[in-house]
Amino acid sequence: AIGIAGWALAAEPWQLFVAALASGSGWVTMGAAAVNALIAPWFNLRRPAALGMAYNGASLGGVIFSPLWIALIAGIGFVPASLAIGGAMLAVVGVLSVLVFRHTPESLGQAPDGAEAALPRSPGQGGSPARRPFFRDRRFLTLAAGMVLGLFAQIGLLAHLFSLLVPVLGEGLTGFAMGGATLAAILGRSLVGWVVPASADRRLVACASYGVQVIGSLLFILAAGDGGPWLFLGIALFGLGIGNATSLPPLIAQQEFCPPATARVVPLIVAIGQAGYAFAPAAFGLLRTGGGADAAGPTLLFVCAAAIQVAAIGCLLAGRGVNPSCPDQR
Repeated sequence: AIGIAGWALAAEPWQLFVAALASGSGWVTMGAAAVNALIAPWFNLRRPAALGMAYNGASLGGVIFSPLWIALIAGIGFVPASLAIGGAMLAVVGVLSVLVFRHTPESLGQAPDGAEAALPRSPGQGGSPARRPFFRDRRFLTLAAGMVLGLFAQIGLLAHLFSLLVPVLGEGLTGFAMGGATLAAILGRSLVGWVVPASADRRLVACASYGVQVIGSLLFILAAGDGGPWLFLGIALFGLGIGNATSLPPLIAQQEFCPPATARVVPLIVAIGQAGYAFAPAAFGLLRTGGGADAAGPTLLFVCAAAIQVAAIGCLLAGRGVNPSCPDQR
């Protein structure tokens, strides 16, 4: 809320950096790691579907509340709107924290998934947190690398995709196309949550999701500036993997690490991912301007995005075959 107010009240450029620090600090407690921490105690077998629904709520929030933000700013002004939104956020999160988030299944006499007994413990579940550093664990390293590479390609391309599509589709149709990508992201995440079995190899599922995005990136090249069906199919396929890039890594961690270790692994991989993809828009921008992408068309950006996603697939595959047990039990 302080960050939101800071953006609206900033009178000098340096004040925007202070507001960004506040916004970023608050985002940590409301992002992917926090959502996973809230969901994990309640679901084991049904965690993919539960996480998918929770993350889809964030996606729908962006679709629904962004226009409402604009309408509120137009109606009462930027500063009053920011204060109103920040206050409403504090009130809603405060009420949920008191009435909902403070409870655990144990405090209510329940078990995860609403079952009488929790998911049977496997060698990868139970035990104490890992004592040895995760940075020497191949499962952790390949998972973190796959996540940061996938998000780097995704965020980097999405940051420039609107401006790349406008000359071909026009602003109005491009807006609908980007909205369609968001809907595809929700669909892709929902399919993974509800269709993929709990026992499935989630690294392979993530590889398949990245593979669909690679095909989408290559279809952008095939479209070659034409606003025909190949372009829209590329947008749809690329969009299908957008949501899975954030929801699948925590699910992979659940499958490969014991619960205490998972509670540490998920925030670490999310932090590494955020640190990596924060530079993606700038990197793709440099590639676009300094690498001659505007002169030769956006092909170079699409090729790089596809190549980085292929590298992400390689990282995830490299982590397969390791015994899914707690690091301190090996």
